[in-house]
Amino acid sequence: MADVARCWWVDGTRADPRMRAYHDAEWGVPVSDDIELFERLALESFQAGLSWQTILNKRGAFRAAFRGFDPATVSAFDDMDRARLMADPGIVRNRAKIDATIRNADAFQTVVAEFGSFDAYLGSIVRRPPARLPVTATIASIPARTTVSDALSKDLRRRGFGFVGSTIVYAFMQSVGLVDDHLAGCFRYRG
Repeated sequence: MADVARCWWVDGTRADPRMRAYHDAEWGVPVSDDIELFERLALESFQAGLSWQTILNKRGAFRAAFRGFDPATVSAFDDMDRARLMADPGIVRNRAKIDATIRNADAFQTVVAEFGSFDAYLGSIVRRPPARLPVTATIASIPARTTVSDALSKDLRRRGFGFVGSTIVYAFMQSVGLVDDHLAGCFRYRG
């Protein structure tokens, strides 16, 4: 679908098939699978301070390095795994983000044990179906955070998660379809 209108953040990267594919098939699509939710939360955390295109281009390497983002596997990572990750040129080698991802795997499993799934936990905080933008929305009207992302961020931090500030959490919400920020004019817009 090369000749369809897409959201603003894909416009400048039309030549990048990964960005188009992500926008067209994933961004804003509701996700309920726990492993996929954990992956998206981890990738959004790694994206902090970087471009999404950088993270998306490294996604395959991230999946391999973090063993498919299975929270049970990641929570068992030890110092040898940390050293392996810090030496892996295919991922973002940021010790704080790596350590947070491993800790987040523990916290994620605790949430799943309490709620039955991470999706059920998210549903306890975020209204469903996802909020959609009005036809009159513009790029400038899309927030970087909301009161809901503030609440979710605060609760995640209370539960021991790291690198889950409100802006990261809002990007995660966009990614997994908890909000739908496709603008009118984009072929994925459903006003």
